[in-house]
Amino acid sequence: MSAQIKIEVKNLSKQYGNVHAVNDVSFSVGDREVLGFLGPNGAGKTTIMKILTGFHFPSGGTAMIDGIPVDEKPLEIKKRIGYLPENVPLYGDLTVDEYLNFTAEAYGIAKQNRQKAINSSLEACALTSFRTRRIETLSKGYRQRTGLAQAILHDPPILILDEPTTGLDPNQIIEIRSLIKELGKRKTVILSTHILQEVEAICSQVLIINDGKIAAQGRPEEIAGSIKGGDTWELVLKYTGENAQDIIKEKLSALGNLSSISVNSLENQLINAAFFIPALDNNENTDEHIFDWAVNNGIKILEMNRKKLSIEDIFVKLTKDGQEQI
Repeated sequence: MSAQIKIEVKNLSKQYGNVHAVNDVSFSVGDREVLGFLGPNGAGKTTIMKILTGFHFPSGGTAMIDGIPVDEKPLEIKKRIGYLPENVPLYGDLTVDEYLNFTAEAYGIAKQNRQKAINSSLEACALTSFRTRRIETLSKGYRQRTGLAQAILHDPPILILDEPTTGLDPNQIIEIRSLIKELGKRKTVILSTHILQEVEAICSQVLIINDGKIAAQGRPEEIAGSIKGGDTWELVLKYTGENAQDIIKEKLSALGNLSSISVNSLENQLINAAFFIPALDNNENTDEHIFDWAVNNGIKILEMNRKKLSIEDIFVKLTKDGQEQI
């Protein structure tokens, strides 16, 4: 994580009557990091974003932007944040230029600085040639770009984007993701999404939320290691003895406490074996452990592949199968 913390959340909670929308959530985001909020619909992602932007106040805990509590100085917070809600509030009868002029005035940008700010945001969002077009005539992708242009108009150090690619076609999604990734090189970004590929394409850190609580956080590979503590391996083996398939399956027990074991015969005395092996307790490398096992049992390894958990595997395990203890 970057040395400078831009967003810090501690024990955050939000209740609506008897409903706990957010329950004891803590995390931090460093300067120029892109944090992906990943979770099913209704998990609490939007509620947290509205608290961070000063639209809602927390029921408990604290949320700080640049060291400023969001519930104490909401106007100061809004100056430091660019916010793109899921449903972008655009005025279709205005041109892009007119809309950004209106937004610049609302942000309190000095009149002599407005045109420069508008030109800069138009350029960043590839909208310069659309500035005189009425918003209602734009495609959904370019309306989304217009929403991003208003979010960065006052050059905030932090961007909070709620489902920014919802409803876009595949080409528009690629364009918006590329734009967000580029903005993440200069700004701190929180990106809420339930699209798994979005996280893999854009985010440096992931925070998985389920039922208002954090199910996991960190880099995807860190989360994967914490959840399962091992890897799935697939081997192509050569063994010349009789009943090779059954013997290989029996000999695999010497490798340790394996699970998800699959052994199948191939042509020319080859065997395909796949299994999950937990992380070893000592400092021994798992691949060396597997090689030693093969040598000791007179088995030749022709191919060996290790498969790590994908973000999709992680998401399903934490939000469908139940939260793991990590």
